[in-house]
Amino acid sequence: MGLKFTKQGPPKVDSLSLHHHMINYLSKNFIRNLVSKQRRRMLIDGYDLDMSYITDRVLAMSFPAERMRAMYRNPLWQVKSVLDMRHTEHYKIYNLCIEESYDPAHFYGRVESYPFDDNHVPSLQMIKAFCESVDSWLSRDPKNIAVIHCMAGKGRTGLMVCSYLTYCGMSADDALQLYADRRTTNNEGVSIPSQRRYVAYWESLLSVPRGAGYGLPNVNIPQPCSRELRRIRLYDTVNIDTIFFVISELQEIPDEVYRPPVEAYRSCCRQIKKGYQRTNSPRYYISILEGDKDGNQSEIEEPRVVVQMDTESPAIYQKSCLDHYFDKPIQVTGDVRVIFYEKMIGGRLFYCCFNTAFIRNSLLQLTIQELDKVGKKGRSICGPDFCLELLFGPANTGYSSSSVSIGDHTSDDSL
Repeated sequence: MGLKFTKQGPPKVDSLSLHHHMINYLSKNFIRNLVSKQRRRMLIDGYDLDMSYITDRVLAMSFPAERMRAMYRNPLWQVKSVLDMRHTEHYKIYNLCIEESYDPAHFYGRVESYPFDDNHVPSLQMIKAFCESVDSWLSRDPKNIAVIHCMAGKGRTGLMVCSYLTYCGMSADDALQLYADRRTTNNEGVSIPSQRRYVAYWESLLSVPRGAGYGLPNVNIPQPCSRELRRIRLYDTVNIDTIFFVISELQEIPDEVYRPPVEAYRSCCRQIKKGYQRTNSPRYYISILEGDKDGNQSEIEEPRVVVQMDTESPAIYQKSCLDHYFDKPIQVTGDVRVIFYEKMIGGRLFYCCFNTAFIRNSLLQLTIQELDKVGKKGRSICGPDFCLELLFGPANTGYSSSSVSIGDHTSDDSL
């Protein structure tokens, strides 16, 4: 996977318009470098471009832009010139942007789109389709390369590149580390926790068929798993008594690749008052040992739980906690996004993305390091033992909340 570069002569600039010359003059070595921040750039054939070879056959870059956007992104005509010179008729571009596009004819129609929202995650089905397409293209000819980009060419690009590397046999951790090394100067490639979470999800779905040698893995996409969300709680909060939240699901649209988030519920978490208990107050225990498919227990490291919590225990009042109890639990299925706000309009604090098929023991707990885009305001309301907790009902039970006691300790929850 070493980097291989071939020397080329300087490009001819006679055909460049005055507009192109002006953009080159204004942006070279300043604006583009400022925008690209810690992403690695390449000086290729006289051009300074925000792109990096992750392997000899996988190239990551920022958006190939036109007009004024080209002042701070990769100019499309420069990207085209470099790719035509270095990989003539042997490159295919994968565009992950939903917010911007360009005419595929610029690249001879060799462009495929797998769009999803910036700073968020795609569906697992999209990752599967992407990996299969890239593998099909690269298998056609040993000279073929895949060029992958989003807008900045970092988070979404990294998620999909690492997913493909994992599809080819690399571990998720190794793929993320390789991408960080090759794409950035500060070793921060895929930095959004939910995007890293989805690379790990993807790795867990891959299995190598027996007797297949070095063949491609089987992809075991889980069936849609519906869960009842029963409570959201934020442990150890400071300087705040109300936090608003919005729950969305990625909705599948027939004949469309993009899955837009559709709001499922919105409300707020309020401070838990001492001495206040619900008649069906939930009581649960954190499992330290999980069983494998054969029912055997497997050893796990120290439990990730920040604080052992129980609503019937006075320990919960030792920290300031905010929670929202769903009197009528809501059903969530598949890829879910929960965004938390200081105010209902604006003031986002942080968010998280997850897939309901990967919920274990009816509980999802995330520390501040596992939440996305935690800014200065978000950090200011989190104490040292802060933890976000989402409590779910058993998977695909088919029962309503009125027929199942939330205090029951269910042992048949297989997810």
